[in-house]
Amino acid sequence: MSVNDPIGDMLTRIRNACMARKTVVDVPASKMKIAIADILKHEGFIKDYTVIEGTPYHTISITLKYMPDRRPAITGLRRVSKPGLRIYTGRDEIPRVRGGLGLSILSTPKGVLAGHDAWRERVGGEVLCYIW
Repeated sequence: MSVNDPIGDMLTRIRNACMARKTVVDVPASKMKIAIADILKHEGFIKDYTVIEGTPYHTISITLKYMPDRRPAITGLRRVSKPGLRIYTGRDEIPRVRGGLGLSILSTPKGVLAGHDAWRERVGGEVLCYIW
């Protein structure tokens, strides 16, 4: 299946799995998606992820995280920069999501970074998505 926006597809699959209270969601793998999943794990939005190698393509299996009262740790996702309209930001304008409670993910010259890490590294880049 051909997808025009693979990152948007990944975020939509995660959003739908959270709404359906699924524990695991599978998405086709790429280096960018693995980097995003790594940031989500490091920031505590997901429990874990594993890359399953297979033919004809690899898959990322993401284990979602829920609170004790079955509320998902991810309450919202928003794709910012899209294939039709790229959104770039400098180091001084890196957006704060939900007053610092959320997370922005950027694609920078130093790799895919969380917004606060990009600010510490003193780099800007393309704003991929917001997660809260």
